[in-house]
Amino acid sequence: MGLGYLDLYLIHWPATSRRNDSWKALVELQKQGKARSIGVSNYTVRHLEELMVNSGVVPMVNQVEFHPFIYKQQEKLLTFCGLHNIQVEAYSPLSRLTKGVHPIIQKIAEQTDKSPNQVVLRWCIQHGTVPLPRSQNPLHVEANFDIFDFELSDNAMLALDSISDGVRVTWDPEGMR
Repeated sequence: MGLGYLDLYLIHWPATSRRNDSWKALVELQKQGKARSIGVSNYTVRHLEELMVNSGVVPMVNQVEFHPFIYKQQEKLLTFCGLHNIQVEAYSPLSRLTKGVHPIIQKIAEQTDKSPNQVVLRWCIQHGTVPLPRSQNPLHVEANFDIFDFELSDNAMLALDSISDGVRVTWDPEGMR
Protein backbone atom coordinates (compact mmCIF):
# COMPACT_ATOMS: atom_id res chain seq x y z
CA MET A 1 0.00 0.00 0.00
CA GLY A 2 3.01 2.25 0.22
CA LEU A 3 2.29 3.26 3.82
CA GLY A 4 4.55 3.03 6.84
CA TYR A 5 1.76 1.56 8.92
CA LEU A 6 -2.01 1.17 9.14
CA ASP A 7 -3.99 2.62 12.04
CA LEU A 8 -6.44 -0.29 11.97
CA TYR A 9 -6.36 -3.55 10.04
CA LEU A 10 -9.37 -5.89 10.12
CA ILE A 11 -10.06 -9.44 9.03
CA HIS A 12 -13.27 -9.12 7.04
CA TRP A 13 -14.90 -12.50 7.64
CA PRO A 14 -14.28 -15.49 9.94
CA ALA A 15 -13.49 -17.99 7.17
CA THR A 16 -13.35 -21.39 8.84
CA SER A 17 -10.13 -22.69 7.34
CA ARG A 18 -8.20 -19.42 7.53
CA ARG A 19 -9.25 -17.44 10.55
CA ASN A 20 -6.55 -18.59 13.00
CA ASP A 21 -3.74 -18.16 10.46
CA SER A 22 -5.15 -14.80 9.36
CA TRP A 23 -5.28 -13.60 12.95
CA LYS A 24 -1.70 -14.77 13.62
CA ALA A 25 -0.59 -12.76 10.55
CA LEU A 26 -2.31 -9.63 11.89
CA VAL A 27 -0.74 -10.13 15.33
CA GLU A 28 2.66 -10.36 13.64
CA LEU A 29 1.99 -7.16 11.62
CA GLN A 30 1.12 -5.39 14.85
CA LYS A 31 4.31 -6.65 16.53
CA GLN A 32 6.30 -5.31 13.56
CA GLY A 33 4.62 -1.90 13.90
CA LYS A 34 2.90 -2.19 10.53
CA ALA A 35 -0.56 -2.10 12.11
CA ARG A 36 -1.20 -0.05 15.23
CA SER A 37 -4.49 -1.78 15.99
CA ILE A 38 -5.93 -5.03 14.72
CA GLY A 39 -9.46 -6.34 14.70
CA VAL A 40 -12.09 -8.42 13.04
CA SER A 41 -15.32 -8.00 11.19
CA ASN A 42 -18.47 -10.11 11.40
CA TYR A 43 -17.18 -12.27 14.26
CA THR A 44 -19.67 -13.87 16.62
CA VAL A 45 -19.05 -14.55 20.31
CA ARG A 46 -17.95 -18.09 19.42
CA HIS A 47 -15.45 -16.79 16.86
CA LEU A 48 -14.06 -14.23 19.31
CA GLU A 49 -13.70 -16.81 22.09
CA GLU A 50 -11.87 -19.17 19.72
CA LEU A 51 -9.55 -16.41 18.55
CA MET A 52 -8.72 -15.31 22.10
CA VAL A 53 -8.10 -18.88 23.32
CA ASN A 54 -5.88 -19.76 20.35
CA SER A 55 -3.82 -16.57 20.33
CA GLY A 56 -4.19 -14.86 23.68
CA VAL A 57 -4.62 -11.59 21.76
CA VAL A 58 -7.89 -9.70 22.04
CA PRO A 59 -8.96 -7.76 18.93
CA MET A 60 -9.36 -4.01 19.39
CA VAL A 61 -12.42 -3.86 17.12
CA ASN A 62 -15.24 -6.07 15.90
CA GLN A 63 -17.05 -4.43 12.99
CA VAL A 64 -20.59 -5.81 12.68
CA GLU A 65 -23.95 -4.74 11.35
CA PHE A 66 -25.71 -2.96 14.21
CA HIS A 67 -28.95 -0.97 14.31
CA PRO A 68 -32.27 -1.10 16.18
CA PHE A 69 -33.78 -3.61 13.74
CA ILE A 70 -31.32 -6.34 14.80
CA TYR A 71 -30.49 -5.22 18.35
CA LYS A 72 -31.73 -8.39 20.10
CA GLN A 73 -29.76 -10.51 17.64
CA GLN A 74 -26.57 -8.55 18.44
CA GLU A 75 -27.15 -7.86 22.16
CA LYS A 76 -25.11 -10.86 23.40
CA LEU A 77 -22.22 -9.91 21.11
CA LEU A 78 -22.35 -6.27 22.26
CA THR A 79 -22.20 -7.39 25.90
CA PHE A 80 -19.32 -9.81 25.24
CA CYS A 81 -17.33 -7.15 23.42
CA GLY A 82 -17.92 -4.68 26.23
CA LEU A 83 -16.66 -7.17 28.83
CA HIS A 84 -13.46 -7.73 26.81
CA ASN A 85 -12.86 -4.09 25.80
CA ILE A 86 -13.48 -4.84 22.14
CA GLN A 87 -14.83 -1.76 20.39
CA VAL A 88 -17.90 -2.50 18.28
CA GLU A 89 -17.99 -0.60 15.00
CA ALA A 90 -21.55 -0.46 13.72
CA TYR A 91 -21.63 -0.74 9.96
CA SER A 92 -24.83 -0.01 8.04
CA PRO A 93 -26.50 1.70 11.01
CA LEU A 94 -28.88 3.56 8.69
CA SER A 95 -29.48 0.97 5.97
CA ARG A 96 -32.99 0.00 7.07
CA LEU A 97 -34.10 3.64 7.07
CA THR A 98 -33.86 3.74 3.28
CA LYS A 99 -37.02 1.60 3.15
CA GLY A 100 -39.05 3.87 5.44
CA VAL A 101 -38.95 5.11 9.00
CA HIS A 102 -40.22 2.94 11.82
CA PRO A 103 -42.98 4.71 13.85
CA ILE A 104 -40.96 4.55 17.08
CA ILE A 105 -37.96 6.18 15.41
CA GLN A 106 -40.20 8.81 13.82
CA LYS A 107 -41.87 9.67 17.13
CA ILE A 108 -38.55 9.99 18.95
CA ALA A 109 -37.18 12.13 16.11
CA GLU A 110 -40.14 14.48 16.42
CA GLN A 111 -39.82 14.67 20.21
CA THR A 112 -36.08 15.37 20.11
CA ASP A 113 -36.25 17.71 17.10
CA LYS A 114 -33.72 15.53 15.30
CA SER A 115 -33.88 13.49 12.10
CA PRO A 116 -34.56 9.73 12.20
CA ASN A 117 -30.96 9.17 11.07
CA GLN A 118 -29.64 11.27 13.93
CA VAL A 119 -31.78 9.34 16.43
CA VAL A 120 -30.42 6.00 15.22
CA LEU A 121 -26.82 7.23 15.22
CA ARG A 122 -27.27 8.61 18.74
CA TRP A 123 -28.76 5.26 19.81
CA CYS A 124 -25.61 3.55 18.46
CA ILE A 125 -23.37 5.97 20.37
CA GLN A 126 -25.29 5.45 23.61
CA HIS A 127 -24.84 1.70 23.19
CA GLY A 128 -21.09 2.32 23.14
CA THR A 129 -20.58 1.56 19.47
CA VAL A 130 -18.88 3.61 16.78
CA PRO A 131 -21.44 4.00 13.99
CA LEU A 132 -20.13 4.08 10.43
CA PRO A 133 -22.82 5.72 8.30
CA ARG A 134 -22.05 6.04 4.63
CA SER A 135 -22.86 9.11 2.57
CA GLN A 136 -21.40 11.15 -0.23
CA ASN A 137 -23.81 14.01 0.37
CA PRO A 138 -22.01 16.76 2.34
CA LEU A 139 -25.27 17.80 4.05
CA HIS A 140 -25.90 14.23 5.24
CA VAL A 141 -22.32 13.91 6.47
CA GLU A 142 -22.69 17.16 8.42
CA ALA A 143 -26.04 16.03 9.90
CA ASN A 144 -24.50 12.70 10.90
CA PHE A 145 -22.01 14.57 13.09
CA ASP A 146 -24.75 16.65 14.72
CA ILE A 147 -25.64 14.01 17.31
CA PHE A 148 -23.67 15.15 20.34
CA ASP A 149 -25.97 17.94 21.52
CA PHE A 150 -28.69 15.62 22.79
CA GLU A 151 -29.11 12.36 24.65
CA LEU A 152 -31.84 9.76 24.35
CA SER A 153 -33.71 8.98 27.57
CA ASP A 154 -33.65 5.48 29.05
CA ASN A 155 -37.23 5.03 27.88
CA ALA A 156 -36.37 6.07 24.34
CA MET A 157 -33.42 3.65 24.34
CA LEU A 158 -35.67 0.81 25.52
CA ALA A 159 -38.25 1.64 22.88
CA LEU A 160 -35.60 1.62 20.16
CA ASP A 161 -34.16 -1.64 21.54
CA SER A 162 -37.63 -3.18 21.32
CA ILE A 163 -37.94 -2.63 17.56
CA SER A 164 -36.09 -5.89 16.93
CA ASP A 165 -38.50 -7.81 19.17
CA GLY A 166 -41.33 -7.40 16.69
CA VAL A 167 -43.51 -6.30 19.63
CA ARG A 168 -45.47 -3.10 19.05
CA VAL A 169 -44.29 -0.55 21.57
CA THR A 170 -45.26 3.09 21.53
CA TRP A 171 -43.02 5.76 22.93
CA ASP A 172 -43.68 9.03 24.61
CA PRO A 173 -41.37 11.26 26.64
CA GLU A 174 -43.04 10.13 29.88
CA GLY A 175 -42.30 6.47 29.34
CA MET A 176 -43.17 3.37 27.40
CA ARG A 177 -46.61 1.88 27.31
